[in-house]
Amino acid sequence: MKATAIAHTNVALIKYWGKRDEHLILPANSSLSFTVDKFYTKTTVEWDGNLAQDTFILNNEHKTDAKVARFIDKMREEFGISAKAKITSENHVPTAAGLASSASAFAALALAGSSAAGRKDTKEYISRLARFGSGSASRSVFGDFVIWEKGELADGSDSFAVPFTNKLCDKMSLVVAVVSDKEKKVSSRDGMRLTVETSPFFEKWVSAAETDLEEMKQAILDEDFIKVGEITERNGMKMHATTLGAEPPFTYFQPKSLEIMDAVRELRENGIPAYFTMDAGPNVKVICERESENIVADKLSGLAKNVLICHAGKEASVVSDEK
Repeated sequence: MKATAIAHTNVALIKYWGKRDEHLILPANSSLSFTVDKFYTKTTVEWDGNLAQDTFILNNEHKTDAKVARFIDKMREEFGISAKAKITSENHVPTAAGLASSASAFAALALAGSSAAGRKDTKEYISRLARFGSGSASRSVFGDFVIWEKGELADGSDSFAVPFTNKLCDKMSLVVAVVSDKEKKVSSRDGMRLTVETSPFFEKWVSAAETDLEEMKQAILDEDFIKVGEITERNGMKMHATTLGAEPPFTYFQPKSLEIMDAVRELRENGIPAYFTMDAGPNVKVICERESENIVADKLSGLAKNVLICHAGKEASVVSDEK
C-alpha cells in the first residue's frame, strides 16, 4: 500500500496565533491564508506489515523527527492499521525562502498516508487530520484562499479548513523578502504559548482577529484588493503587538524587516498598492497586484537577501497510488 501526494505551503493573511487546546491543536481564532505555487512538499507513504520500524527519509537523508513519529502513530490510530510506515519526502521549500515547510509537509503526509491505506477520505477529514501535525497544515490541503475554522466543539471535530476561492487570487501576487534564514530564537509554538499565558493583549487579539476575518471575507467577495491589503497589514501588526506584551517580551522583527516595511509604504505613496505581513520570523511577505510584482520585487531586492515572486497555489493532490 503506497501513495504519493503533493501539498503547497501557505501564507496567512488573517493570522493563527494562539491555541484554545494545545493537545488537539485547536486555534483560539479562525484564520485565512493564501496558498502559494512556488513552494511545496512531495511525500510518498508506504504501509508495510513486514517493516520492523517506521522510517523517514527527507531530501535523501534518514531523519529522526518526534513530530513526524507522533503523526504516524496518529494516522495508525485513525486508520485502524498496525503496519509500519516508510516515508520518503522532498521539501521544495528552501530554507532561504523564509517560509515554514511544516504546513505543506503535514498536509502531504496526511493525504499520502490516507491514500496509501486505501481510504477515500474527504478533504475536510484530511484537513482535520493534518492539523495534528501542524495547525497551518490544515489550510495547505486546499488552494487559493482558505479559511481554517476555529470550531466550537471541545473535541475539535468542527475545526478544519474550507476553500474560499475567488477570482481575486488570479490577480494577486505574493513577494517574499528574505531577511534571515537562521533558526529563530523563539519558535512559533513557544511564542504562541508564551503569548496566550502572559500577554494582556491576547484576548483583545482574538476578538480583533475574528472581526478582521469577517471584513476580509467581504473584501475578497467584493474583489477589493486595496481592502484585502489593508486588512492583511493591520492584522499582522496586531498579532506582533501581542508578543511585546508577553513576559518576557519578545519580537520577530529585525532592523531589516522594519526597513522593508518602510519601503512598502513608500511604494504605496508612489501609487503602487502593496501591503506587508510577517509571521513568526523576520521575513516579510508582500501582497500586490499581478502587474506590479516586478516593481515591488525590484524595490525590495536591495534590502533583502533574496526576493521571490509567488502566485496562487493549488490544492493538495495524490499524484500516484499503488495498492
